Amino acid sequence: MRRRSTAGVTLMELLIAVVLLSLLSVGLLFAMRIGLNAYSKTQTRLMDNRRVAGAQRILEQELEGLVPVVAQCGQGMEGGGGTAAQFFQGEPEIMRLVSMFSLQGAWRGQAQILEIFVIPGAEGRGVRLVVNEIPYQGPLSAGRLCTAKNKFLPASAGPDSFVLADKLAFCRFTYLDQPEDQELPLRWFPRFMGPTWPRAVRIDMAPLDPDASRLQPISILAPIHVYRHPEIPYGDF
Repeated sequence: MRRRSTAGVTLMELLIAVVLLSLLSVGLLFAMRIGLNAYSKTQTRLMDNRRVAGAQRILEQELEGLVPVVAQCGQGMEGGGGTAAQFFQGEPEIMRLVSMFSLQGAWRGQAQILEIFVIPGAEGRGVRLVVNEIPYQGPLSAGRLCTAKNKFLPASAGPDSFVLADKLAFCRFTYLDQPEDQELPLRWFPRFMGPTWPRAVRIDMAPLDPDASRLQPISILAPIHVYRHPEIPYGDF
């Protein structure tokens, strides 16, 4: 007597197949999630590194593009009709200068009055370095920001301020200049008080949370190639 053959899939085999397919789908989902997270972290790290490198390059170009402007400080203010003085403010946490390089136009735009200064960071943690750009329209426009030689109005951050560096433990400026005794070598000063312009500017900064896997803010040294004395009339810029 011939035994009848049975064909088909039992319920147990079907359940096993569904379980295996579910495990495979979960594994693929986790693999995709891990891959996307790794890509997102790499992309974020790359953008952070580009931002740090770009900010350092911007600072160097802004300082190297310094224009030796002589401003009419105090023009129209009470108590004086204005005095001619070199337009450069050099303090430990603020610089003011006129530069041919700007964020909006790079080297092709109009000269800008730059206010580069340090403000407190978010939630009071650390500090950040910001810059204000004000179109330069002549010695009188620059003179509105200074009351006398080496005396300037305070700078403040606003909606148009651009953050050059954030989450810094510290940020300070020093200036290379000739001491009063001309026989002494050049020195770095925390404040610039010279009669002309500094020979170089150094910006020292350090990250608030060091991370060896990311590009960190480093000190910037920019030479100033200016050979002009404010007491000699060269003509207005």
